[in-house]
Amino acid sequence: MAKADPAPRHFLQFNDFSRAEFDYLFARARWIKGQFKSYQQYWPLSDRTLVMIFEKASTRTRLSFEAGMQQLGGSAIYLNTRDSQLGRGEPVEDAAQVISRMSDIVMIRTFEQEIIERFAANSRVPVVNGLTNEYHPCQILADIFTYIEHRGSIEGRTVAWIGDSNNVCNTWLQAAEVFGFNVHVSTPPGYEVEPERAGLYGTDHYEEFSDPMEAASGADLVTTDVWTSMGFEAENEERLRDFEDWQVDAEMMQVAKPDALFMHCLPAHRGEEVAAEVIDGPQSVVWDEAENRLHAQKALLEYLLIGRVNG
Repeated sequence: MAKADPAPRHFLQFNDFSRAEFDYLFARARWIKGQFKSYQQYWPLSDRTLVMIFEKASTRTRLSFEAGMQQLGGSAIYLNTRDSQLGRGEPVEDAAQVISRMSDIVMIRTFEQEIIERFAANSRVPVVNGLTNEYHPCQILADIFTYIEHRGSIEGRTVAWIGDSNNVCNTWLQAAEVFGFNVHVSTPPGYEVEPERAGLYGTDHYEEFSDPMEAASGADLVTTDVWTSMGFEAENEERLRDFEDWQVDAEMMQVAKPDALFMHCLPAHRGEEVAAEVIDGPQSVVWDEAENRLHAQKALLEYLLIGRVNG
């Protein structure tokens, strides 16, 4: 009797991987980035196909996955739900069955986490979360890789999250449990962390602060995101009022550690969630952070498709 194919490995939440797996991915990302910077061809995914399904618009996610797959020797196909049967009511389960028979790996950027979970449950190939309302694991993969590049291990460090407890915040909280660092979260009243939604099992690695200056005090990294995420545009005016005291400005960076870094997953609204003097200042690593989406995701694609690589 023929053996059944092993179940594919997915990356749907940050805590789907272990600390050891992330350490391996960061080592691979460093090596792959080095190859890219020295113009050395590296095509381990020759003849492999990535399907990218977008229900939410994107710049960095599409570019980093599409360019990354091509740089690894494979090809990438872009699907928008408005232009496919998924946007005309085809069940997610049916789409997963078909798409996974015609490709080697799938990346999905969508709304509810339930959608990507249903797709993965019916997929023959690995599925990667390119963003959902609840989580953004590829962003934090790149962010932690960026921190390690600039400051070394993040274990035991303090990350200050200032603003909305959104999908990026939730993923930082999961990452803190994996890596053993601390997250200080400060949100306006009514926007606090929902532990169950964040997928948290304890509170050992995060603390909530009503005062954003207290949250940033002594932090090794200060990070934020737009005040109005995709899907919440109707709340924009209300959010601008609610979040006006949660801007990351020079005064806030001064209470963090002298060598603290600033990150933002972009796109940024200068004068709202971050002051121009911060995002364009010497402590900002947002451009390295954005570029590292490419390199960290290339390591992820390689790992999910061919496993560990020696060398």
